[in-house]
Amino acid sequence: MIELGKQYKTRRDLYETRIYAVDGCGDYPVHGAVLNEHGWVHMTWRKDGRSFRSGDFSYGPYDLIEVKPRIQREVWVNVYNEIRGGSVNAFRHREMADECAYEGRIACVHLKIDVEEGEGL
Repeated sequence: MIELGKQYKTRRDLYETRIYAVDGCGDYPVHGAVLNEHGWVHMTWRKDGRSFRSGDFSYGPYDLIEVKPRIQREVWVNVYNEIRGGSVNAFRHREMADECAYEGRIACVHLKIDVEEGEGL
């Protein structure tokens, strides 16, 4: 279900969208606009985000896809020859990784993480 206040993009070309209303009448009650190379173009969608241009296909290029927040982190991870306790510990600062390192550490890796919320779950 498409909701006001959430961000969406189109399936193909990932065009930016604006949703104005979700309570219109008929088969396409979601009203908004898509920003393409020519400017903002008015469009309507079904409650599930499918566009008129989907037709009888399972999906179409102007169907809506929710844009989820991105998670960005920089962490330091201690690496060992053997996994201790079956877990990996990540630290926000190199100094913390150094202080918490076990004997036998073979590397301390700096990772920059930039993922969409829920990715990999």
